[in-house]
Amino acid sequence: MRHFTTSDFDFALPHELIAQHPAAERSGSRLLDGSGDTPVDRQFRDLPALLHPGDLLVFNDTQVVKARLFGEKPSGGRLELLIERVLPDGSVAAHMKVSKKPRAGTVLRMAGGFTAELLGRWPDAQGALFQLRLSGDAYALMATHGHVPLPPYIEHGDTAEDASRYQTVFAKHPGAVAAPTAALHFDAALLAELDARGVQRAFVTLHVGAGTFQPVKTEHLAEHVMHRERYQVPADTAQAIADCRARGRRVVAVGTTSVRTLESWAASGEASGDTGIFITPGFDFKQVDALITNFHLPRSTLMMLVSAFAGHERVMALYAHAVAQRYRFFSYGDAMWLTRHPTDAD
Repeated sequence: MRHFTTSDFDFALPHELIAQHPAAERSGSRLLDGSGDTPVDRQFRDLPALLHPGDLLVFNDTQVVKARLFGEKPSGGRLELLIERVLPDGSVAAHMKVSKKPRAGTVLRMAGGFTAELLGRWPDAQGALFQLRLSGDAYALMATHGHVPLPPYIEHGDTAEDASRYQTVFAKHPGAVAAPTAALHFDAALLAELDARGVQRAFVTLHVGAGTFQPVKTEHLAEHVMHRERYQVPADTAQAIADCRARGRRVVAVGTTSVRTLESWAASGEASGDTGIFITPGFDFKQVDALITNFHLPRSTLMMLVSAFAGHERVMALYAHAVAQRYRFFSYGDAMWLTRHPTDAD
């Protein structure tokens, strides 16, 4: 098998193809059908025609929280927190953007009139995150005073449009700092059409972390330290997958977060927990037969995941086609339909 390096997952992307706003309608995006030998340009509304009665769509029902909070140090220096996780004791683990990191014990004044006491580094993240205690319920404070944590490549401040559209229509469990973007294309009308076609649906939860946007900085994949995210596979979803298999139909993951959840469950046997699964070419998929996914950042772990699923040469060719045909990229961009090609030579 070919030995891949991070450079193998790089590609040139014109800046103007990075979508800054969603399509006028959720299902109004384009859909690149990469399942055959030749790419086919479709509309996302064409998706039902690619599915069979009895196929099972698995969605991630995490809810994006307004995790970006602004404040200042006692000295007046400005800072920004991005809350990655609310911990069991009510404290939070967060990224901190500030000119000079304050010391443990410092009480930060946050916009909105509450405070955040810095407890120190959060040990579970190898020192990459800070642990803080807010002067109130973290979820309530985020809902009232927080901002939508838009990805770093979206260049405007969050608006009412983002509060609505950077969230799936079935978001249920708060905890994500990034949306499961493939699911953003689904609206009530499209879901009703899928129901009428006999396509089944089930849900998992993976609280997407900010690490999803980070490029792999090591050239050798084995040296990359993967970020960790919380996941859960409900019992009724496990049963739905078993029923789908019994029917001889396909399990279709809506987004890479659903793939990570299902394959983490398959690998560990645990229906809930933390996952740091790193899916690269050569990975033996156990649960997922087809994938709906957006276009991902160069040199990212998600480029590696989709390449593992559909074949590296195939995926790179599809990305070149998407650039040439002016598809819209990343979170607010267009989508791809992929089927598994485990016998690819690469």
